[in-house]
Amino acid sequence: MSTTLDAVRSPALEPARNRRSAVERMTALGRAELTLLGRNKSALFTMFVLPSMLTFSMRPAVRGMDLEHTGLTVGTLLLPGALGYVLLFAVYSTLSGVYVVRREELVLKRLRTGELRDLEILAGAALPAVLIGLAQSLLLAAGCSVLLDVAVPGSVWLAAVGLLLGMGLMGALAAATAALTRSAEAAQVAVLPLMMLSLFGSGMVVPLAVMPDRLASVCELLPLTPVIALIRDGWTGGADIGEVLRQLLVMVVWTFIAVLVVRKRFRWEPRR
Repeated sequence: MSTTLDAVRSPALEPARNRRSAVERMTALGRAELTLLGRNKSALFTMFVLPSMLTFSMRPAVRGMDLEHTGLTVGTLLLPGALGYVLLFAVYSTLSGVYVVRREELVLKRLRTGELRDLEILAGAALPAVLIGLAQSLLLAAGCSVLLDVAVPGSVWLAAVGLLLGMGLMGALAAATAALTRSAEAAQVAVLPLMMLSLFGSGMVVPLAVMPDRLASVCELLPLTPVIALIRDGWTGGADIGEVLRQLLVMVVWTFIAVLVVRKRFRWEPRR
């Protein structure tokens, strides 16, 4: 009997128990956040309607572009852009608002008095947006593949890596944006700079290949550019290992910057 108790209390089993409890805590928080999200009609519109609406509204404009020398088609330009819209609207914009509103409502402050650790609070609050974003990405990818006649990805793993890392990056940037935002009203404006730069400079609408060289070099350093590039390379199968490593480096640097801002500036109660 004592041997069994010693085995149960063994330090080697503590990490497993801690991991399970952390997952349970974040799942419970994620369920509560999903309930609140379901009551927010503007957030639901942003998450579910805007990405698909923007994707297919851009189709006529993309058809009019001269893509002959870029190696792209209408489908391989619009499909990665569609997933980029999901990252921007369903994850980044939504989460920025969630973090700010929960802070202003003292929800984050109350959560910190319980068992949840800081990272678990941020991750649990992000869980619904990330899971919805992943599901929506799969649906949009399938729909675009059929409607725009895009072939099966040549390197599906590369597209998956780009999407998953992009989810993490957008979540970190959302927390960093919330850290620099004073109110829920200001959150609607605070997300605009990154969103506008990404929409027009990350290759989602206008390929970097048709931009002037200097402008393209600058746009390559934007946070969402390597994500779109990895997803597109996964579909076209034309990835170069050196280029992939460079894109991953840009993503890591932006993620590190976002995490640093969160660690230094994120507040858990309303600003005074």
